[in-house]
Amino acid sequence: MSKKTLSDEDLSLFRQTVGKVSRIKNDKIEPPRPKKTRIKCRNNLIDEPSPFVDLSEPVDRLSNEDKLSFLAPGMQKNILRKLRKGYYGLDADIDLHGLTSQQARVQLVRFLQECVEYGCRCVHIIHGKGYRSADYHPVLKNDVNVWLRQHKDVLAFCSTPPRDGGTGAVYVLLRLSEKYQADDDLA
Repeated sequence: MSKKTLSDEDLSLFRQTVGKVSRIKNDKIEPPRPKKTRIKCRNNLIDEPSPFVDLSEPVDRLSNEDKLSFLAPGMQKNILRKLRKGYYGLDADIDLHGLTSQQARVQLVRFLQECVEYGCRCVHIIHGKGYRSADYHPVLKNDVNVWLRQHKDVLAFCSTPPRDGGTGAVYVLLRLSEKYQADDDLA
């Protein structure tokens, strides 16, 4: 195979077309990492009725390493299995570490309200394991367990795999807002 020679005119045209070129130091391409959406909570709550409903049965207290799991009545068990395996992509996350129970409840209500408003389907909530709590009894973990069970927009939740916080965090599957359900019906 012989090497083709270019005329000076063709070479000049090629250099004009290509433009300025710089040497590449590394020929490996890093794959893009998916970005998590961070939802900024507004300081004021929208005047709506309470998103919480009363529980018909009491919820057992949990210890530091107990796993959380909940499936709303009428939902298929298959959904909880998919949630555990990360089948649903994460749309947003919140970290409640270091907050008092009252502050955490306010932040959680705001967060869930905005997630439903923006059409987030699956969210990641970090509550911690409670190792720094009095008597090593997890306060926020137990509170989040009760609050999520009471919240009208929560369809299911479960503890995350170790890479995402293990028993110190949960994946939560939310119902779709009515405005997003209408879009799905049209498609």
